[in-house]
Amino acid sequence: ELGVTLSVDDFGTGYSSLSQLRKLPVQELKIDKSFVLKLDSEPQDQLIVRSTIDMAHGLGLKVVAEGIENLEAWRLLQHWGCNLAQGFYLSRPVAPEDLPETAHSLAARREQLTHTNPEYSE
Repeated sequence: ELGVTLSVDDFGTGYSSLSQLRKLPVQELKIDKSFVLKLDSEPQDQLIVRSTIDMAHGLGLKVVAEGIENLEAWRLLQHWGCNLAQGFYLSRPVAPEDLPETAHSLAARREQLTHTNPEYSE
């Protein structure tokens, strides 16, 4: 109605907890970058992130992964069903006046960003 999405930010750290998912009318869960940054080298982080995505989807929530710094991490997260991404691999923070150019740059990379890696196909 209002076009507002309520997100639980930095999920898995600090004050974010499972109890918030029951108490608050959230639509989105943002996985903290501390779990995403080492996906390629930490099996425990892989398990935590994949389980969090599955749980969030089971609760009807969209999932945002913070801290995407390379294509491999983004493809792995896509394979696991992550809905949205945030991180330097996609774009560094930009000033409002640079937003059109950044959007154009991302559009040019669309195929690369949405192409599923056959290595992760089931």
